[in-house]
Amino acid sequence: MATRRRPSTKPDAAGDSISKPPPIPKPQSNDDFSLAPPKLGLIVVISAIFFVPFLYMLLVYYPIESELRRSISICVAMSLGGFVITVRLIPVAAKYLLRRSLFGYDINKKGTPQGTIKVPETLGIVTGIVFLIVAILFQHFNFAADSNWLVEYNAALACICFMTLLGFVDDVLDVPWRVKLVLPSFAALPLLMAYAGHTSIIIPKPLVQYIGVSVLDLGWIYKLYMGMLAVFCTNSINIHAGLNGLEVGQTVVISFAILIHNLMQIGGSTDLEYKQAHAFSIYIVLPLLTTSLALLSFNWYPSSVFVGDTYTYFAGMAMAVVGILGHFSETLLLFFLPQVLNFLYSCPQLFHIVPCPRHRLPKFDPKTGLLTGTNDMNLVNLFLRLFGRCTEKVLCIRLLIFQALSCLLCFGLRYILAGWYK
Repeated sequence: MATRRRPSTKPDAAGDSISKPPPIPKPQSNDDFSLAPPKLGLIVVISAIFFVPFLYMLLVYYPIESELRRSISICVAMSLGGFVITVRLIPVAAKYLLRRSLFGYDINKKGTPQGTIKVPETLGIVTGIVFLIVAILFQHFNFAADSNWLVEYNAALACICFMTLLGFVDDVLDVPWRVKLVLPSFAALPLLMAYAGHTSIIIPKPLVQYIGVSVLDLGWIYKLYMGMLAVFCTNSINIHAGLNGLEVGQTVVISFAILIHNLMQIGGSTDLEYKQAHAFSIYIVLPLLTTSLALLSFNWYPSSVFVGDTYTYFAGMAMAVVGILGHFSETLLLFFLPQVLNFLYSCPQLFHIVPCPRHRLPKFDPKTGLLTGTNDMNLVNLFLRLFGRCTEKVLCIRLLIFQALSCLLCFGLRYILAGWYK
């Protein structure tokens, strides 16, 4: 997370010890702590925008088999239950995290009364736990004991659980960046070891005459690609951050795009195995979307909780495994277009070719409440330099609109290039 500033434990400078010490504020009692209520009105509007077209496509537009439609409907119902549970648990968990000094201060509100408030962080752990419970219980309604998909489904959940744990460790221990880049590689091991699908790729039609084959088996290189995709997805969400609601907001937008893509592929195919692969993706993305919406109700501007690296790692790994096991990793990367651009633009700083501060955030003016872009190389500052100063909320909305437009561009490219590219 880039928007938090943990309380300093360094002693005061020698020169400051001569001056009169400032008055010590009365510590906030844990019993007096109360979290701001969730912004459920906003979430209802967002949910309607997302779920109305999804349910229309599921129940009316596409002639989906009754058994498959039943499984997806059960997943929708269980995911909505996960939303309710997450909303109820976040205030409870926030109180315990604050008691253990897992909190931060919002840097983008420094110099205002909101900048002095202790904001509980690492609340992504609640989302991750509820997601895993929903996803595990769903197996009872969908997978038989001898199902071929059960092994890969549990391997995917093991990866997500592993990554959630490593994210929580990062939040507590503040792991260096060079270690963060490697963590997803270990978390992806269960999936890589259990993966029994194909390792071949379809060569784009314009390139077939140069390569000589239409299908190319990559073998172990394909598994290496899978591991690299997991590393990218987890870290790309983590570095495209710094604003209230941005991390969760981009996850919500991408998750919805993945759901629509999967439904379109199921409705337009007659291959049972192909349909099951995309249904598999829906079973994981639905609880991810609903639990993320619950977290967004607390994390949207002004944020009353921070999601922490726990959430960004959890969400990135969840979307990576659905792209891998659903066999649409190319489409997933197109959905991640803003994250790809942000990563490429950030490379000189991330690899220390140019100086890289700890928090690559805009400058906040407490008098006007506006953010000003700095020379740091990320999309957050680039948008401010291109479109001018604005509030944190407006900047986040602009970035999420860019995310949504990128997903729409992906659908457009798939439609235009269908039959010509592959």
